[in-house]
Amino acid sequence: MATLDGSTIIGESILISGSLAGDEDLTVRGRVEGTLTLTRTLVVEPTGMVKAEVQVKNCVIAGVVVGNVTASESVEITREGRMVGDIAAPRVIIVDGASFRGRIDMGEVDVGGERSAREEGRPMARPVARPSLPSRPAPAVKPAEPRKVEEKSAAPALARPAVPPAPVAMGSVKRKVLVKTKK
Repeated sequence: MATLDGSTIIGESILISGSLAGDEDLTVRGRVEGTLTLTRTLVVEPTGMVKAEVQVKNCVIAGVVVGNVTASESVEITREGRMVGDIAAPRVIIVDGASFRGRIDMGEVDVGGERSAREEGRPMARPVARPSLPSRPAPAVKPAEPRKVEEKSAAPALARPAVPPAPVAMGSVKRKVLVKTKK
């Protein structure tokens, strides 16, 4: 490890396994596995790999991070950066070309003044009760008539090529199927 202007650098050939904590900036060019807790900035360079639970002030990812990152200020994933894990930070920057798989939590969202009312200790507004619509009786359903099934020999069925059903896109298309029966 080298120190440069109050910043520690973990070299490309270094592997640190365990718990790492500090009060200065950290640049990772090698590997860190375990837990990482800093009061300053973590920079993972393109040659760096961090497999850890990370708690920092700021985080810049240009290498690989596998694990959850919690930052008090910001997390940035650069074009070269790849991350698998969850991010919890008030400011998240994912540059075009970056790779990310996980969830992002940027804190509570102020919806209709609920957060400010809660913070000030005031009671939150209650939703207005709407009168319910009178329920209608369900329409009478006519019982289905039994259908006659005609037996056919297997030979004509083999002559026709089997056509697979058309794929349906995730609920975007609804089709009505009509079944004709002979009486």
